[in-house]
Amino acid sequence: MTLPRRTFALLLAMTPGMGGRSVTRVLARNELLGRSPEEFLALSPEAYREEYRLSKRAAENLARDRSGLIKSTLETEQRLNGLGVSLVTSADAHYPTLVEEMDPDPPGVLFLYGNARLLESRTFCVLSSRNARPADLEMIERLTEEAVLEGEVLVTSHDKLEYQRSAVVPLRWGSPRILCLDRGLFQVLGPDLRDEAFRAARLWRYEFDPSTDLVVSPFRPDSSFIGVNNQVRDRLVACLSRRLDFVHIAEGGNMEKLARMALRAERKVRVSDRIIGYRELRGLGAEVIKT
Repeated sequence: MTLPRRTFALLLAMTPGMGGRSVTRVLARNELLGRSPEEFLALSPEAYREEYRLSKRAAENLARDRSGLIKSTLETEQRLNGLGVSLVTSADAHYPTLVEEMDPDPPGVLFLYGNARLLESRTFCVLSSRNARPADLEMIERLTEEAVLEGEVLVTSHDKLEYQRSAVVPLRWGSPRILCLDRGLFQVLGPDLRDEAFRAARLWRYEFDPSTDLVVSPFRPDSSFIGVNNQVRDRLVACLSRRLDFVHIAEGGNMEKLARMALRAERKVRVSDRIIGYRELRGLGAEVIKT
C-alpha cells in the first residue's frame, strides 16, 4: 500500500513520542533522500535514532506494529476528513507564514478546523498575564470590541479568564475568531467538534460554527493538557496576530517574551501604560495605550 504524503504526515504526528519538529525533520529528510513512506517504515529503530535523531520512544513505536499504526492512522484520517479537519506541517508550502515569520521554532504540525481563510485577514490579539485585575479585564474587552467593530479578526484561546474575556466579544457581534488550543480538538470541542469551547461562550452560541470561526491546535486531536502546552498556545496566538495589544505583563514572564519576540519580527505592538516597564518596550518600538 502506498501512503499519500498527508496520510504519512498524520501517521508521524499520531505516533507517541513524535513531536512536531520531528515530523518536519522526517518529511524533509525523506524528500532529500527520495525515500518513500514505505521505505521509511521499513527502517530499524537504530536507523530512526541515528539518521533522523528521533527519541527512543518514537523509534520503538514506529517499529513495533507498523501495520497497526497504518490501520489506526487511516481510521483517524477518515474521521478527521469527515469532520473537515486539515493537517499542515512546517514542511508544507501552505504552512501559515505569520507563524514562520515570527517564531524561530514554530510548531511542526498544526491541526486546522473551520474557516482557514481567516489566516489571511487583519488579525489581532489582546494579551495579558494571569491574575489580571478587574480594570485589566475591562480593558481587554474594550480593546477587543474596538478592533472587532473595525473589521479585524481576534486571535485568542479558551481556558483562562483573560482569553475568555476577549473570546466572547466577537460572538456578540456575529464576527469571526481564531481560537488556538492548548490541547487536542476533541478535548475542547467534543467528539463531533460541535461544542463551544467554554461555558460563557455557550450563552451566546450553543454550537461551534466552523463556517465562521477557525480553531488551530498544535497537539494531537485527542491530546490532553500538560504543563508546557500553555506556552506553546500563547506563542501561537501571538504569531498568528498582525497586531498585538498587551494589557498586563508580569515581569520576566511569557508575555514579556512574546512582546519582545513580536517587536523583533517588526509586528505592531501596543502596551498599556499600566504595565510596569512599559517605557522599555516603548523604547524597543511599541506604541503606548493610554488609560
